[in-house]
Amino acid sequence: MIRANSLSDREKCLTDRFHTGNPVPEMPYRKFEDLPVWKDAAQLAKLIFELTSQDVFRNHSGLRNQLEGAALSISNNIAEGFERGTNNELVAFLYIARGSAGEVRSMLRLLTAWAVFSNHKNQIQGLALRCEAISKQLYRWIEQLKRSGFRGQRHLNVVAPLIPSKSPKNDVSTEIGKTRRR
Repeated sequence: MIRANSLSDREKCLTDRFHTGNPVPEMPYRKFEDLPVWKDAAQLAKLIFELTSQDVFRNHSGLRNQLEGAALSISNNIAEGFERGTNNELVAFLYIARGSAGEVRSMLRLLTAWAVFSNHKNQIQGLALRCEAISKQLYRWIEQLKRSGFRGQRHLNVVAPLIPSKSPKNDVSTEIGKTRRR
């Protein structure tokens, strides 16, 4: 446990807005592009597009479009939630991303049962495993965020409200009055 008197300068800057001395958890990533789960989701989308560019998808444009859209939705929702700046919004978008990963995995599982896609069965199964891994990463991150008490990046720059002092020396109205009289 970190004691208030042993905080680094950085941790001192990140104490909660009411100055209780309790460190505020810091997000270890500054950009969504640095998030491992976003990188995995972006790679999945690339691989899905490579799969759907195969001739076998030429006659299945609705399926292709749905699969590509859902695959893009995973990384896009991670990015949007991250950029919103609040923990609650991030968690909400991570749930949407997780739902999209499930949608992609469902479509991939269905493809493995269709004879027309049998030449791509191993590739499709590998993509389904990637979706499952992304879902697990998202679940772990969601649970960690829910337990963290971290309110989000947006709240790190909140300044504590000034509490007016009862001392006439520090009274803002007294100071303003003095400058007007001069």
